[in-house]
Amino acid sequence: MAETRIPSLDELKRMDQEELEALAQTLRGRILEAVSKNGGHLASNLGVVELTIALHRVFDSPKDKIIFDVGHQCYAHKMLTGRDREMAGLRCYQGLAGFPKCEESLHDAYETGHASTAISAALGMARARDLRGEDHRVIAVVGDGALTGGLCYEALNDAGNRKTQLIVILNDNQMSISPNVGAISNYLTFMRSSRAWMDIKKSLTGFLPSVPVIGKPLLRFLQNVKGSLRNFLIRDRYFDTLGFQYLGPLDGHDERYLEKVLRRTGSLKRPVLIHVVTQKGKGYAPAEEAPWAKHGVTPFNPADDQPIRRAAGRSFGKAAGSLLTKLAAADPRIVAVTAAMTGATGFEPFQTAYPDRLFDVGIAEPHAMVLAAGLAKGGLKPFVAIYDTFLQRAYDQVVVDVCLQRLPVTVLMDRAAMGGEDGPTHHGVFGTSYLRHVPELTLLYPRGIEELEAMIRFSQGHGGPVFIRYPREESEGMGELPYQGFTPGRWERLLPGGSLSLVAVGPMVREAVLAREKLLSRGINAQVVNASSIKPLDGAMIRQMANGGKPYVILEEQALAGGLGSVVLEYCQTFSLRQPDHLFALPDAFVPQGSHEELLRHCGLDAQSIYQRIMNDWTGRHETAG
Repeated sequence: MAETRIPSLDELKRMDQEELEALAQTLRGRILEAVSKNGGHLASNLGVVELTIALHRVFDSPKDKIIFDVGHQCYAHKMLTGRDREMAGLRCYQGLAGFPKCEESLHDAYETGHASTAISAALGMARARDLRGEDHRVIAVVGDGALTGGLCYEALNDAGNRKTQLIVILNDNQMSISPNVGAISNYLTFMRSSRAWMDIKKSLTGFLPSVPVIGKPLLRFLQNVKGSLRNFLIRDRYFDTLGFQYLGPLDGHDERYLEKVLRRTGSLKRPVLIHVVTQKGKGYAPAEEAPWAKHGVTPFNPADDQPIRRAAGRSFGKAAGSLLTKLAAADPRIVAVTAAMTGATGFEPFQTAYPDRLFDVGIAEPHAMVLAAGLAKGGLKPFVAIYDTFLQRAYDQVVVDVCLQRLPVTVLMDRAAMGGEDGPTHHGVFGTSYLRHVPELTLLYPRGIEELEAMIRFSQGHGGPVFIRYPREESEGMGELPYQGFTPGRWERLLPGGSLSLVAVGPMVREAVLAREKLLSRGINAQVVNASSIKPLDGAMIRQMANGGKPYVILEEQALAGGLGSVVLEYCQTFSLRQPDHLFALPDAFVPQGSHEELLRHCGLDAQSIYQRIMNDWTGRHETAG
């Protein structure tokens, strides 16, 4: 019986073809098992199994450096490099990370969590190798979705200019998160449509050497003219003009042939781009049929592909997309911009209703912001849907292109909270810090769906930039609390109390409500304040709390430095007011992956931790007074 366990890298290099085919099946089975249990990136990882096997059979990791962009493709790599038994804890708290993680293994050469960075990183590592006089290969495995980001082209241009020895493998699976868009995607589609070239190349190299007398000379002749032949069959001069030797397109599931090409390119002293065509979701029919739906998944039953149900709040993104679709019917100025995440940000209904008014720019957040600025300059009302963590990539455009010109662009910042199992690259916890100090913008953070909708309606008629940050889902119980209306610069007294004030923002309002219940059991009646308007502040309420003689604390699921607590401290310092008694916020450290509840406890931001800290302060204060 063929060996199906996960081999060591040394054993992998000695396996025969039958064993390799069995190994590919085993790897896909382990990926499906882990992702169905813990959630994660399914379709992209299933598609690169043979490619990953070939990479590790040809190259010598960790001496040779393999960098996976965006990291959605690294599960098979993790298993082949000694982490198979840890896959049960994939994306769990204190478990195996869902992206490359250098502290996990020497085989993870670089940490990638946002797309389009791998070629730049690989180029830097290759030049460091050359300057240090070292001898190893550097390989960047890049999904075609990443090529919608401009950073890739800056790196490709630089690499070709200096002729640095580098291997870029373009994993062409025809997908990013949403279906790929743009001219580059169309170009790759044209090339991969030429199965003629792939079939001819494989047939000739397999057949001609066996022909007596003339076979090998004829093959050498054809290899000498292959550039002309290839360009006759397909248009592949684009990468050549950047200084790369282009090879492909290759069948990304033909492991044996991939090995041959990789062994050849490993000795070339110039930048090489290998175009590999893979099937996203290969081996699992539902992922093959709908790869966009199986990109990032929550736990599910692989037997029937049904999700494992969990209590979920209402989606902020879907609510935003639904409302904008309704508003657009009466307001032809409204247009939408997304960065390769139309479905993930809830904008599919808008796209269906107004396909000409939704612009999916690909993984190109800086371009998305400048495009929105241009749309606003042209008299339209753009709404940009983008993850909080990804907006970091467009900070300069936020400042110079949108805010400096006071343009009426509304940015809907989804996932503005700790990103759970995706880990530190996806935690949306810096948005308040890097936005609230920028002049001319309005910065808002709703506690629930109704407040979000009110903020969107406000921004529709506002003449300047508005940034609305919100988590993935509405917190449990927030929809049951009476909604009192929204006004910029005015905070909401959500629940009454005279002993102290819990000033919370966004998802921390729920923890404040729960902490209040615990405090009530000890005879401490706290009011809960929803600080949904971060810029402008509610200065009147801050003065009331500061001058009221009662303790007040700030609670936010954001970085402490530059967050709401910092804003209130600055306000109090400016006007000589009593400062908050405590700031509950994230520590000055990157937060690991885990469930939202685990991460709140990890950071001391869950209701129990808040209650315990307040009780300790309360007891100490009264003991001192006594």
